[in-house]
Amino acid sequence: MNWVDIYKSKITTAEDAATYIKSGDRVYIGAGCGVPHSLVDAMVGCAADLWNVEITHLLTIGPAPYAKPEMAEHFRHNAVFVGGNVREAINSGRGDYIPIYLADVPKLYLQGHLPLDVALVSLSPPDEHGFCSFGIEVGCTKPAAHAAKKVIAEVNTEMPRTLGDSFIHVSKVDQFVEVSRPLDVLGKPEISDVHRRIGRYIADLIEDGSTLQMGIGAIPDAVLLFLDEKEDLGVHTEMFSDGLIELIERGIVTNDKKTVHPGKAIVGFLLGSRRLYEFVDNNALIEFHPTDYVNNPLLISQNDKMVAINSAIQVDITGQVSADSIGYYIYSGFGGQVDFMRGAARSSGGKPITALPSTAKGGAVSRIVPHLDEGAGVVTNRADVHYVVTEYGVAYLYGKNLRQRVRALIDLAHPNFREDLLRFAHEHNYLPRATAVGRDVG
Repeated sequence: MNWVDIYKSKITTAEDAATYIKSGDRVYIGAGCGVPHSLVDAMVGCAADLWNVEITHLLTIGPAPYAKPEMAEHFRHNAVFVGGNVREAINSGRGDYIPIYLADVPKLYLQGHLPLDVALVSLSPPDEHGFCSFGIEVGCTKPAAHAAKKVIAEVNTEMPRTLGDSFIHVSKVDQFVEVSRPLDVLGKPEISDVHRRIGRYIADLIEDGSTLQMGIGAIPDAVLLFLDEKEDLGVHTEMFSDGLIELIERGIVTNDKKTVHPGKAIVGFLLGSRRLYEFVDNNALIEFHPTDYVNNPLLISQNDKMVAINSAIQVDITGQVSADSIGYYIYSGFGGQVDFMRGAARSSGGKPITALPSTAKGGAVSRIVPHLDEGAGVVTNRADVHYVVTEYGVAYLYGKNLRQRVRALIDLAHPNFREDLLRFAHEHNYLPRATAVGRDVG
């Protein structure tokens, strides 16, 4: 039987495909903007006949109907990254959270630490050889599909055909559901004057020929605004967003000086607009790989001048970074932050950067704190932190003792909070009592 006949024999409806899911199964759902919504809706439509089904996935865009309170007896979410659509379920106790580096997520599935019964994924239509692309979310979805006992795919005519280690043959999929609907999109964050000031400080740290990893949010987008005069930048990042398109089209990002995969942008997944999806379709400049490859710190470190830019919720005055929780409230996850911070730290000329506004809640709360909030998790420990940036400047912490760190980080805080931070530092003998803000301490 040729691949066309194999493919046609497996085409079904979402409702029929959902009957493959049984009570007690563990189900992976394709992540990011590549959620197979028809399959998810069909699965939830079968809730009356399902009990104790465990759902696992990373950040997903769009609704998560299985996480609603009325679904608690039927579905329980076990998150490896917590997005806004499941945050309430996790923090109310109806779901669970696994703290884990993004580089290690594929291992959960492939090595049987979290065995998968079913993977619900989104794919592009098959090419002339019978291969479908995982499109805009390859990172953890391809490994999950490889590990699952059954793979059910939503084949969407709108899904771009992305290149690299991003394909699955129709013979490896159990059921296909054909759809034609727009993919989810992620709107651009609003960039404030504070974000711009931070972005400019970070851009000043980026040298010509650097390779960039940029997380999600206003700060990474702000950095891109100040790279006009840079040359021969490269990209090696788990997430690729809209802001990079213009830098590629203007010849600022060329990937020519990269030491790993020169000439190629190495990516795990996309979050962005329809324009971004059109840009990557069949674009040989951009190569997609699973995150156990993209986020491998040893591989990352082989890129000379590797610059990793990641955000934080809080940084304490010794350099500990909390990025996945606000106190006891689980907000997101580890993601690729530590993978890239460690990779960049070991790169020749590399720069691991943690960036955050100095305040939150309209200036009422300092994000440079004497100690992390009770319950807050340390995502990046103080030995891994090299550069910290706020709108008040840059602190370089590598090789610095606690006194020097405390001094530098207090200078990054909003002026309204520096006196309190200094008082705390005196009381706990981080700084001599004679030390004044702005004075260097050896």
